Amino acid sequence: MTDAVRLGIIGFGAQGGMYAGLVAAGRVPGMVLGAVADTDRTKAALVEERFGAVPFFDDHLALLDSGEVDAVVTTVPHYLHTEVAMAALARDVHVLVEKPAGVYTKQVAELNAFAASKPGLAFAIMFNQRTNPLYRRLKEILDSGGIGAIRRSSWIITTWWRPQGYYDQSAWRATWGGEGGGVLVNQAPHQLDLWQWLCGVPQRVFSKVAYGFRRDIAVEDEVTVVADHGDGVTGVFITATHDLVGTDRLEILGDAGRIVVEGGRTATVTRLTRPERELSDGMGPDDVRRLFTGELDTQRFLATEVLEFDSAWGDQHAAVLENFAAHILDGTPLLAPGAEGIAAVRLANAIHLSSWLGREVPLDFDEDEFLRLLNDRIRAEGSFPERR
Repeated sequence: MTDAVRLGIIGFGAQGGMYAGLVAAGRVPGMVLGAVADTDRTKAALVEERFGAVPFFDDHLALLDSGEVDAVVTTVPHYLHTEVAMAALARDVHVLVEKPAGVYTKQVAELNAFAASKPGLAFAIMFNQRTNPLYRRLKEILDSGGIGAIRRSSWIITTWWRPQGYYDQSAWRATWGGEGGGVLVNQAPHQLDLWQWLCGVPQRVFSKVAYGFRRDIAVEDEVTVVADHGDGVTGVFITATHDLVGTDRLEILGDAGRIVVEGGRTATVTRLTRPERELSDGMGPDDVRRLFTGELDTQRFLATEVLEFDSAWGDQHAAVLENFAAHILDGTPLLAPGAEGIAAVRLANAIHLSSWLGREVPLDFDEDEFLRLLNDRIRAEGSFPERR
C-alpha cells in the first residue's frame, strides 16, 4: 500500500453497492476498489458489469485471505458486523463497520476489546451523520457553551415510512433473530448516535414501545423514550415507521439559548443576552406587569442565527470513507472511531429492555438479562439460532 487504500466490500447489497460506486467513481480520495464478497454468487456478474475485473469472492474469509485488500467495510446483516470485523482484524486488515456496530452490547464489547488489541489497525464505524456540516457546527456550539448548559432535548424523527411490502421482502427482516429489532436498529441508529453525541449519554431511560403496532412484524415500529441525564436534565426521543407524512425536528434547550433543527437541514440558533435564570431574577413586579400586557419586548434579550448547509447524496458516506483512508495513510484522526459504536447500541438495548420490563432502566443495565430476554424472543420465532 502506497498512496491508496484497497477497499474490500463485504456484502454487495444496496449499501455495499453504493460504497463500491462511490469508490470506483473516484469520489473517495486515497481509496480504490480492491474486491467484493457476497454469498450470492450471481452478483459476480453484476460486479463485473459495473466495475470490470474486480476480484469477486463468495466468502468473506476468502476475500480477507486473498491479499487483494488493505481494508474492508462490513455491509452485512447486523448480527454479522462483529464477526466479520473481528475476522478482518485477526488478519491485519483495517475495518470500517456499518451501523449499528452490533445488536447487543456484549458482542460489541467483545469487538471493541479485540480491536484494542490491534492498535496498529484502523477501526471505524459508518456514522456518516457526524460528517454532516450542520451537526458538526451544532456540536461546536454546544461544546463551547453557545447556548449554556443543556436542560432539555427532544427529537421527533418519523421520516422512515415503510409499507408492509418492505418487511415482506426477506424472511430475516424485522425479526429478532434475523435483524435484532426494528426501527431502533435499522432506521434510527444514526439519530440515536447523534442524540447522545450532541446532548450527552443519559443515565437512565423509560420507554413505551409498540411491537407490530401498524405493521405485521414482530419488532418495534413505534418508540417513545424519556431520558434522564441527571441534575434535572431530560430528553425525549420519538420514532416510527408508519408515519407517511413524517417529521424530523430536533430541539435542544439550554439555559442561555435554544437550537431547533428542521428536516436535518436548517438549524435556528437562538442565544440569550444573559442566562435565563439571571434574566428572571432581574425582573421585578413592574417588569412582570409589562410582560403580561405585552409592553415588555422579550426580543431584545435574544439573538437569532439561521444555519443551513447543503449535503449532497453520498457526500457524507464518501467523507467517512475518505477520513478512514486518510487515517490509514497518514494518521488523520478518525471522525467516528469504531469503539464509539457501542454507545448507540447500548442506548437501543436500554430502550428495548425498559419496554420489556415496564420500568425505567439505567444505561449500565444487566447485559446478561438483556441477552436472555432477547433470546426468549428469538426462540419464540423458531427460525434463527439463539445468541451467546
